[in-house]
Amino acid sequence: MSTLVHLSDLHFGTERIAVVEAVVDLVRQLRPRLVLVTGDLTQRARRTQFADARAFVDRLASPSCVLAGNHDIPLFNLAARFLHPYANFTRAFGAEREPTFDGAEFHVTCIDSTTPRRHKDGEIDAARIERVCARLRSAPADRLRVVALHHPVHAIVDSDLANLAHGHRRAVPAWVEAGADLILGGHIHLPYVRPLRDAFAALPRPAWCVQAGTAISHRTRGEAVNSLNVIRFEPRAHGGPCVIEQWDYDAACAAFTCSLETRVALAR
Repeated sequence: MSTLVHLSDLHFGTERIAVVEAVVDLVRQLRPRLVLVTGDLTQRARRTQFADARAFVDRLASPSCVLAGNHDIPLFNLAARFLHPYANFTRAFGAEREPTFDGAEFHVTCIDSTTPRRHKDGEIDAARIERVCARLRSAPADRLRVVALHHPVHAIVDSDLANLAHGHRRAVPAWVEAGADLILGGHIHLPYVRPLRDAFAALPRPAWCVQAGTAISHRTRGEAVNSLNVIRFEPRAHGGPCVIEQWDYDAACAAFTCSLETRVALAR
């Protein structure tokens, strides 16, 4: 069974050092096929914060796909925000803002849901929707097909409805029809796993929304603690179980422990 680690909302500039070290220890123990970071690497898109985020990802010693979030675009420097919004991100993580990963078990396609003109809100336009569909259709059917973006596409509390990415009502059915099994996100610092049919009853096949909390920042939400997701998958040819684990930081032992395990049903 292969492993994917899903981190989000690092917010370097607000990181908790003990939690950073605990994430590094856990990921090195797990030795995942991929570490996927769904945005908000920094708190204020500063070059030094991106340098810290880059050093952190390098310490994980695993292949990685890294997305920008709305906090990775300058907020107060309007010239930078509109003329060179991703300059510091690309300096640290390269020019490809929608990376893909094709492995023997996972196919991951990332979509950049940020937009400088909205700043906080996310957007999935028609071109982005079709780009993801094309990648999903080209992926082998026995892979776990994952779409990743920063902004959520499904909310479980009313207060988060305003945080859903603009265009998600068009994007989700198109992506699921094209083969998506999981849609991963962050942004709201609230971890959960839910069937997408809860919000999209007419979906032609089962698919799941997987949200990550903030991995290392002190900007936790309510009673949620620092957390990350571990996704384990056996190829469909071998039975195809997919298990999504939520790992929470335990301050008493200065380590992450598995707090919740969800076995999800996938289309055959």
